[in-house]
Amino acid sequence: MLSEILHTYTLNLRHLRRLVADLDDAEMVTQTGSAPNHAAWIIGHLIHSCEAMCGEIGVDPWLTEDWRGLFGTGSTPLGNADSYPSKGSLLTALDDAYSRLSDALSELGESGMLAPLPDMQYRKSLPTIGHALVHILASHTALHVGQLTVWRKAIGLPRVPEQFDHDSNA
Repeated sequence: MLSEILHTYTLNLRHLRRLVADLDDAEMVTQTGSAPNHAAWIIGHLIHSCEAMCGEIGVDPWLTEDWRGLFGTGSTPLGNADSYPSKGSLLTALDDAYSRLSDALSELGESGMLAPLPDMQYRKSLPTIGHALVHILASHTALHVGQLTVWRKAIGLPRVPEQFDHDSNA
C-alpha cells in the first residue's frame, strides 16, 4: 500500500506544480477574501505537514521554528511576498520533504503502517501510521491542491486542467 500512497501523493504534487508554473513570487501571495490560502502558504504548509508526518515515523525535524510559525497548523497566510521564501525555494523545499518522506517510508515498510500513531492528539481519528499517511499524503494534500484551483479562479487566473501521464510510472 505504500507505493499506492506515494503514487497518489506524486500525482497531487505534479498537479500543484502545474497550478503554480505560471506564477511569479509576487503572484504567489495574492490574496482574496473568498480564497485566502494563497500558493506560497499552501506549499509551505504541505512541507510542514510532510515534516510532521516524518516525525511520526522517527525522522528528526528539519524546518526552522520560523517556518513552523509561518506555515504550521493555525497559521494565517500573509499577503506580503517578503514574508515568504521564493517560489523556487518553496518548490525545492517540497522536493526535499518528498525525498525525506520517501526514504523514511522505504525504511518503515508495509508492516510499519500498522503501528499506532505516536501523536495521541490525533490517534482517535488516525489510529495507525497507515491511517495518518493516507490522510496527510492523499486527502490533506488533495484538499490544499483543490484550494489552489479555487484560489486561481478567485484571483482571475485561467484554469489549469489536471493531467495524467498514462506513459509514466509515477
